[in-house]
Amino acid sequence: MMAWEDDITQALHILQQGGIILYPTDTIWGIGCDATNAQAVQRIYEIKKREDSKALICLVGSVEQLQQYVSLTPLMLETLQHPTPKPTTFIYPQAQHLAQNLLANDGSIAMRITNEPFTQILLNRLQKPIVSTSANISGEPSPQNFAEISAEIKNQVDYICNYRQNDSTKFQPSTIIKWENNQQIVLRK
Repeated sequence: MMAWEDDITQALHILQQGGIILYPTDTIWGIGCDATNAQAVQRIYEIKKREDSKALICLVGSVEQLQQYVSLTPLMLETLQHPTPKPTTFIYPQAQHLAQNLLANDGSIAMRITNEPFTQILLNRLQKPIVSTSANISGEPSPQNFAEISAEIKNQVDYICNYRQNDSTKFQPSTIIKWENNQQIVLRK
């Protein structure tokens, strides 16, 4: 049994109940919920004190899971076959089967296939994308590890994952690339 099995079980239970978790990703720590649950998504906006007109990022565990929520062109699929030097979030046009308040005004969604083992297992068990927004109040600096997350954030989530809490590595946010007319536009390196 994995050392983090209880942690995953607890986080999964909270997500399935419509709750909010604080969890490590392949980049920085994230505030997360079931990306198909509009009420949970609304709570994340409230926790972050962020306008709900600003879309949030979601994580998926595989290309197959991604394809349930966005239409991928052959070029997009080919791009996903080549690993990038750092985690990369893509903004895809016309998302489907996700909470409407999660999407940008144009119907697009930012999604990343994570390679973080803990998060991948959680995603595979939930069988849905998980919101992954930085664990900070909107406008404040993104915490680079668990120790930098404010008590205000920690006190508002339903479950805090134990996995990687003691990791002091300074993680960075992902690269963000938007797909527009089947071409890539880099929004954040």
